[in-house]
Amino acid sequence: MNKRLLTILLLAFVIAGACAFLVYRVIGNRLGESHQATTRVVAAAADIKLGTVLTAANLTSIDIDGAAPKGAILDKDKAGLVGRGVISDLYQGEAILDSRLAPVGSGGGLAATIPAGMRAIAVKVDDVVGVAGFVTPGMHVDVLASGVPPGINPAPGSKEALEGTLVKTVLQNIEVLSAGINIQKDAEGKPQQVQVVNLLVTPEQAETLTLATSGVKIQLVLRNPLDTKTTPIAGTTMGNIFADNAAAAPKKVVARVAKRAAPAPTSYSIEVINGAKKTEEKFGSPEAKQ
Repeated sequence: MNKRLLTILLLAFVIAGACAFLVYRVIGNRLGESHQATTRVVAAAADIKLGTVLTAANLTSIDIDGAAPKGAILDKDKAGLVGRGVISDLYQGEAILDSRLAPVGSGGGLAATIPAGMRAIAVKVDDVVGVAGFVTPGMHVDVLASGVPPGINPAPGSKEALEGTLVKTVLQNIEVLSAGINIQKDAEGKPQQVQVVNLLVTPEQAETLTLATSGVKIQLVLRNPLDTKTTPIAGTTMGNIFADNAAAAPKKVVARVAKRAAPAPTSYSIEVINGAKKTEEKFGSPEAKQ
């Protein structure tokens, strides 16, 4: 073989090898950059409902790409997770964050979800509101009360009697803690299921709501959670709703008095005697002249 040709082939192999090595290094570096380190965190072994007290069976560990999210728990043995209550629903495989758990020692149940300074109050609602899923935990509602105000004048024809039932918005932008079924007894002592919604309120709002539920009907009105504005709302009466349909007041009937015909004008006659001559003069009345 020609020595010159052998040299050219050898140089070609060297150049090809160098190019392959460079391509390998470049691709290897890019693959190394795209592969992030994993972090082991504590996660839910199964779906965990709000108010559940954690046990060892509820916990597992998973690897996630990159750094752990803020509040994530890395070691289930050192964090004291067992015995802490869950204040929001957790799903299988979801990393458990410290903000989703009740403080240590507060236990579980609904009480663990109540922030400091707030109260939870139960309100009975009808089947349509409860069963249809109208209110679920985390939603915000307004509370309306409808009834007859105390101390009104019930006499027929009075202003209060004509206005009828009054509806008033007593609370606005109230958060729903939970919604479910409660067992209560009726007047005969028999158990019955009632729809109950627990609302998160301040102590003052709890007093207002307790008075509102005494003898009147309570209705919850759903609102957008992003709409937190509260404005004074005037109450509405039944009379105001039907004001546009009220019958028009009857028109007054004015009786027409027929004019009497004017009496026929009368005339007067005067006899005038001038010596032996006698004459008679006639004069009309002032009405005849007009």
